[in-house]
Amino acid sequence: MLSTRALGLGPSLRRAAFTPVFALVLESGTFSNSVQTKSLKPEDGMTILNTQRLQRPSSPHFTIYQPQLTWIGSIFNRVTGVALSVLLYGFSLAYLVAPGTFSSANVIETVAGLPDAVKYAGKFILALPFTFHSFNGLRHLAWDMGKFMTVKGAYSSGYAVIGATAISTVYLAVFQ
Repeated sequence: MLSTRALGLGPSLRRAAFTPVFALVLESGTFSNSVQTKSLKPEDGMTILNTQRLQRPSSPHFTIYQPQLTWIGSIFNRVTGVALSVLLYGFSLAYLVAPGTFSSANVIETVAGLPDAVKYAGKFILALPFTFHSFNGLRHLAWDMGKFMTVKGAYSSGYAVIGATAISTVYLAVFQ
């Protein structure tokens, strides 16, 4: 109570405590400054919303950032995983639908008749995602164990994955 007297708030607080709430609302003038609204059809509302969306700036996304080994490796790991899964499930379903056409003997016979350049290109196309996904999976297992968690470690393991992928892809495509 002493603080209200020192600040001179005593009469103001008593008046606020004993004045009806409706009278305070009328004094503040909230009813005199009302907002005008108008009803819209749902189509008109959607049109307004779409024009507002067109005027918004778009996010710069990754086009403003310098490419980094970590996110390029992450994207390529996902792409190779999807590609290998599609290949496995596609071949499995094709074998279920037509086992005579996709039998091992028939596939070997078809590949044997291809030119050497097509064979090497096919082996390279199959070996690259397989080796990258395998080596990058080992890198992720190392991360799960707490290894290579620094920026330097992430980059050195990333370059090691790229090098191992290149060497093993060439080996599988040329010498096997």
